[in-house]
Amino acid sequence: MAPTRRRTPGLLLRRGIWHIDKIIYGKRICESTGTADRVEAEALLARRVTQARHTHLFGDPCEHSFREAAAKFLAENQHKRSLERDQRALAVLDPFIGSLPLQRVHHDTLAPYIRSRLEQGRSPGTINRDLAVVRRILNLAARLWRDETDRPWPPVTPLIQMQRHPHQRPPYPLSVVEQRLLFSELEAHLVSMALFKVNTGMREQEVINLRWHWEVVIPELGTSIFVIPRDHVKNALDRHVVLNRIARS
Repeated sequence: MAPTRRRTPGLLLRRGIWHIDKIIYGKRICESTGTADRVEAEALLARRVTQARHTHLFGDPCEHSFREAAAKFLAENQHKRSLERDQRALAVLDPFIGSLPLQRVHHDTLAPYIRSRLEQGRSPGTINRDLAVVRRILNLAARLWRDETDRPWPPVTPLIQMQRHPHQRPPYPLSVVEQRLLFSELEAHLVSMALFKVNTGMREQEVINLRWHWEVVIPELGTSIFVIPRDHVKNALDRHVVLNRIARS
């Protein structure tokens, strides 16, 4: 005759389904396990006991909203060159996810925002730049920021899937004919700047802010280069710009 299995305190069998009814640290927990399997019910009960013990020792975890995280992100990144663009993105995102706890910000809850922006005619690239800000904030909240109990704001970082570009063409160098056609459409005062840019690879703001005292003479080569300080470069590293014959002209 097989031994009778002892009853697990806190589990009750009602109409074939196990229910939890247990007092843990003075708080009564009553809920259905949703299963007729005793092993599964015991596993759920053990999880509830562990959660109750953690809350008893460390208190209830703080629940931070995405709006709160966005405000912290903007306050800590006043030095960012793209701060104004991040502010615009977060303003558009706020009606969709601003009030949500960080644990509920994921691909599914971002779907209404994505759908709305596509209906407005926004490109996948524009939407992806906004989603990149969300992803950055979630990563900081989970990996860097801590609450009063030394726990991360959200326990995990969800995967944010970017939008595909269905009609995106791969980049390619302009031919001489295409370059002439492009330059013919520019205002006269922009042609020299554009010609300088295509021969150096410099960005618009780098050209606009270029200063003569950044020029460094290279006697051995009989030429000179420009060293753009990191404060004027997107990746915050000094940039060395070599000038070919056309750029020097």
